[in-house]
Parts: sequence; structure tokens; C-alpha cells
Amino acid sequence: MVRRSKALSLFFLAAFAAALPAHAQSPQLAPVPAIDAALTRKLETAIFAGGCYWGVEGVFSHVKGVHLAVSGFAGGPRDRRVDYEAVSEGDTGFAESVRVTYDPAQVSYGTLLRIFFSVVADPTTLNYQRPDSGTQYRSALFPLNAEQDRAARAYLVQLGKSGLWRDPIVTRVEVFTGFQDAAADHQDFARKNPWHPYILRWDKPKIAALKTMFPALYREKPSA
Repeated sequence: MVRRSKALSLFFLAAFAAALPAHAQSPQLAPVPAIDAALTRKLETAIFAGGCYWGVEGVFSHVKGVHLAVSGFAGGPRDRRVDYEAVSEGDTGFAESVRVTYDPAQVSYGTLLRIFFSVVADPTTLNYQRPDSGTQYRSALFPLNAEQDRAARAYLVQLGKSGLWRDPIVTRVEVFTGFQDAAADHQDFARKNPWHPYILRWDKPKIAALKTMFPALYREKPSA
């Protein structure tokens, strides 16, 4: 992940990032889900993997109805403990992921899926979300119950039939084996480091796209 540089100053990198094209990738307004998860509890949790977790968390933290967005790791062996350095090697089976706690009466699981594929993740790139590559940056959905599983699988089929993307949909529904929180310095990174060159180049445009494409669901102040 192109995140830190010891050779160049942060000021130089920020200036360089600002000079690059405005969008990390073109947002694509995904269709309204034909099938959504039924409301079962006052607060629900969903797990998304879509490249660097800084941007995934940053976007979801600005969605109305989201109470908490936490960066971490999912998708690997249930009994293995990992951290950022281990997952960055790309051979653990884990993906950088975000755990989203939300009020389904305000924003449904299906709507979160729509936002995810509209402004966060390209569902057609295998083990790659610009500018990061490797299995740890794959796009994946980890349903936590039967309702989410049904909605997630149906939505991936719907995306494939929508004709919005030229290439096949490669995002997968994966078995949930647990979620491990990332270290404290990786939490709320976009909010705490708004001038970091990676945030400027890749994640700030995603948050801006959320505001433009989903104005009724956007909130200026991010959740915790």
C-alpha cells in the first residue's frame, strides 16, 4: 500500500497528490437493490472488504444511520491472529476490512451495498483496488446472517446483469470467520489525517462522491 514515505516530506507528497487527477476511479451509480435484508434488530453489523480500509471506513463513517465504522481484518483462518504488518504480506488470507454498525431503520444493508459499489469498490478488479494490489485488498462481502447473505448474493447477480461494467463481477461473498480490529493508529485515519497524501489522492474523492451521489444519506460530521 502506498501509504508512507520516509524519503520525501509530507508537504511534497501532498502537493504531488493534489496535482494528480481528482478521482481515484470513476464513481458508478449502482442500481437500487431488488432484494434487501429484512430488518431484524435495532442495530445491525455488516463487514465489507474493498481495498485500503482507510477509504472504506472514511466513506461509511459519513453515512447517516451508521453508528460506528471500524477498520480491521476479515477472511482469514479463524484461529490466526494478525496485524497490519502480517496482512500486508498478502499470504494470510485476510483482507483489510471494515465493520459497520448501523441502524437498519435509517439505512438498510442493501443501501450500504449500493453505496459500497457506487463510490468505494470496483467489483470487477480481482485482488486490486487502486492503487493497491494483493489478496489483502480484494473486494469481498462477509454476511453475518441469512438475510445479509441472501441480499448480498442477489445484489452481485444484479450488478452483473446491470450492464454498468464491461468486465465480469469478481467480488465474492465469503464465509465470515471473525473480525480483528486494526491498531488504534489506523482507526479514523481519514478524519485524523485529512492532508495525508494517500487520503487526498484516493479517499477524499470517494467521500466527495458519496456527498454528490447520495446527498440524502450524507452527513458532514463522521461517526466514531
